[in-house]
Amino acid sequence: MNKAEFLNVMQNGQTIKGGSDAHKFMHELSSRAQEKLAVLNCGFHTDEEKAELIYELTDGKADKSVKIFPPFYTDCGINTTIGKNVFINFGCCFQDQGGIRIGDGVLIGHQVVIATLNHSLNPAERSDMIPSPVVIGDNVWIGSHSTILAGVTVGKNAVIAAGSVVTKNVPENAVVAGVPAKGIKNIPDVSTGYDK
Repeated sequence: MNKAEFLNVMQNGQTIKGGSDAHKFMHELSSRAQEKLAVLNCGFHTDEEKAELIYELTDGKADKSVKIFPPFYTDCGINTTIGKNVFINFGCCFQDQGGIRIGDGVLIGHQVVIATLNHSLNPAERSDMIPSPVVIGDNVWIGSHSTILAGVTVGKNAVIAAGSVVTKNVPENAVVAGVPAKGIKNIPDVSTGYDK
């Protein structure tokens, strides 16, 4: 299996059987990511150097305007896309085999977790994995210690309050909070001062 074949399997949401070629390739990609993260997470690097390391980790799918405060963790790297002017704070964990798409202007707080895989509920097939992408729209703000689960889309301009667990799609311009996260208000229209 190669990268293109692996990404095709993931984008089609095919179940990854434990011990399959795709499962073994996932481990190869994890080793590759660990090697690159060992460089990123150790020692001092300029903003430009960190951006270049993230660019390499994502196989060229991260804009070089990204700002990141290590440590940062991911178990794949090549299935993450990062837009322009994104900020990722300390200690974030991206489980990106299933695909993570981050829009422009996104702010990601301390120790945010983004997960894109589920395991089978059948105990006999528990090592099987089901990928489902997470999509983060432009100008989203994700508060510290939040978790976004597989298959979730967060609409542009939305705010995820600190400590939230996001299990369902979040509409544009919404503020959500809690476990599980629920809508608590909308972002006001700055031109009128009224909620949308």
